[in-house]
Amino acid sequence: MASPQGSVNRAARALLGAAVAIVVCVGLIVGAASMWFRDAVYGDHAKPEHQTDVIIARGATFTEVVAALQDKGVLQHALAFRLLARLRHVDADVKAGEYRFPAHQTTDEILKRLVRGEQFAVWVTIPEGYTAREIARTLASRALGDASAFDHAFLHAGGTTVAGATTPNLEGYLFPSTYLIPTGDSPGQVTKILVDQFHKELPRDAAARAKALGRTVPEVVVIASLIEREGKADEDRPLIASVIYNRLRLGMPLEVDASIEYTFAEHHDVITKRDLEIDSPYNTYRHTGLPPTPIANPGKASLDAAFRPATTDYLYYVAKPDGHSAFAKTLQEHNANVARYLK
Repeated sequence: MASPQGSVNRAARALLGAAVAIVVCVGLIVGAASMWFRDAVYGDHAKPEHQTDVIIARGATFTEVVAALQDKGVLQHALAFRLLARLRHVDADVKAGEYRFPAHQTTDEILKRLVRGEQFAVWVTIPEGYTAREIARTLASRALGDASAFDHAFLHAGGTTVAGATTPNLEGYLFPSTYLIPTGDSPGQVTKILVDQFHKELPRDAAARAKALGRTVPEVVVIASLIEREGKADEDRPLIASVIYNRLRLGMPLEVDASIEYTFAEHHDVITKRDLEIDSPYNTYRHTGLPPTPIANPGKASLDAAFRPATTDYLYYVAKPDGHSAFAKTLQEHNANVARYLK
């Protein structure tokens, strides 16, 4: 009959053997996983099979980044890619843009390219109402070229032809939008992207509509730029357009503050009485008619409003605190609106 002590010893030996077996198995698993991970990250060059371009959208999550890479056949080991990014704490550091991956990249090389932001095209947003100089600075801030080079391309290298008329420069014709711009493009090539988009957004019947309004297409674009800088709410833009057309028809000065601001090198929050005396063709307080060129680059809503103004008897408007405008037919009504909204 076995002693109690012998039974305990056998049980202990069994437990120890099981523990050793578990440790060995875990070690083998960890070792195998480590070898797999190392090979997946640094050794495997299977993908992409050929040079491949991938667009990473602005605001894309890391999951969406992985999906985009897989969809284009860039990633051989998605799990290893995720783990590597998490271990390096860079899963939130991928830069948006368009990337060109040479054939046969490691997971490590792919991740580094994305984190360093080695795009061959970058996303750039041009807001509505920006001037050519503001757009030049925006493009320069994205490392697409020197601001002065864009200034020259926009303002001193000629214009574009619209409905048979050639504009003096490109102010007003650099369409505001979000673009994916190749980093190697010259200022002239970038300019062409923006101007080509303007021509796409211009109403197809622009010439006929301008003629019906008694204007040329470039003149309507000037009006669109005024609307862009004066209006905040899209639903007000056709009404602002009607005020401008009504004043032009009656020979009244437009009295648009934004046109005076265009003469300044830097933004002015307030237009003073002294500013109203500036002798400039852009001073629509002193000169009747339109400014000689657009004063900004209008978006789609302002272009549409300029070509399709509302039919009203309004001659005045004033901005309200809520971003809309109050319109009036008479100076008396306008003065009451000013007293109400500009206290």
